Amino acid sequence: MVQIREYLNIVSKRKLLYTLFLLAIALPINAQVSKAKHIVLIGCDGFGAYALPEADMPNLKKLMETGAWSLKARSVLPSSSAVNWASMLMGASPTLHGYTEWGSKTPEIPSADTTTYKLFPSIFSVIRQQKKQSVTAAVYSWPGIGHLIEKDAITKVIPTNDNEDLCLKEAVKVIQEEKPLFTFIHFDEPDHTGHEIGHRTPAYYTKLKEVDQRIGEIVNAVKAAGIADETIIILSADHGGKDKGHGGKSLDEVQIPWVINGVGIKKGHEIKDVIITYDTAATIAWILGLDTPQSWRGKAVLSAFGMK
Repeated sequence: MVQIREYLNIVSKRKLLYTLFLLAIALPINAQVSKAKHIVLIGCDGFGAYALPEADMPNLKKLMETGAWSLKARSVLPSSSAVNWASMLMGASPTLHGYTEWGSKTPEIPSADTTTYKLFPSIFSVIRQQKKQSVTAAVYSWPGIGHLIEKDAITKVIPTNDNEDLCLKEAVKVIQEEKPLFTFIHFDEPDHTGHEIGHRTPAYYTKLKEVDQRIGEIVNAVKAAGIADETIIILSADHGGKDKGHGGKSLDEVQIPWVINGVGIKKGHEIKDVIITYDTAATIAWILGLDTPQSWRGKAVLSAFGMK
């Protein structure tokens, strides 16, 4: 019996030491993430991950160099707009939220879960429910976004009707004046160029240079607002494209960039973990310390923070 008690004591001490070791590793990371008081999600419509390595995008590549990134994140199928913007913001697949087509205005499949706002729960309603006084904003170019967001859960809803310059102007203004806890910005390029002229064309890459300038303006707005040390910026896309279209199953259409930069993020880190677009909402919720709905299927991209 004495030997058994001694053995159990040794095991208990080892478990305690192991637990303390894990806490010692986790605490600095959690402390850093707790400093994140603002999150900006930039969405670029029709931005295929294949294009980024060759694109002239110094602002985005700077975010990659000083943050974490993957060029193998994936959209859900079909690789179309509404279904993927819904998935990105709603933390779940189309089977659950019900938006299944390019221009879905209402769910084609009844949503498996709904909030008091009568839509599938999104990151906006999750924030509103758990951080009631927080300011949130949605600034979007493509009008279709308006059908996918819980407008009554958002402090500032600013549609700009396919006017990219106005979208940028309003996004900069809301960041500097309101300093939201969460800001979602949707740019409709390079999707228009992909449809009109084609993916993998000189015009598409020229448009990406313009997109990058807008990204740089958003980064500068965060700095001008005096919140850069408390902000995490995420950039992603709904889908890529092939020839003059998208919606299919090729990697050009399905693989999207996923870049995260800011307080607590590993620097120059290529994320090897699998990322699906609905992991974006889950990552935002994790950063903010929010409980996620049972109906969500997204997982926080913890490796971007040096965690597993």
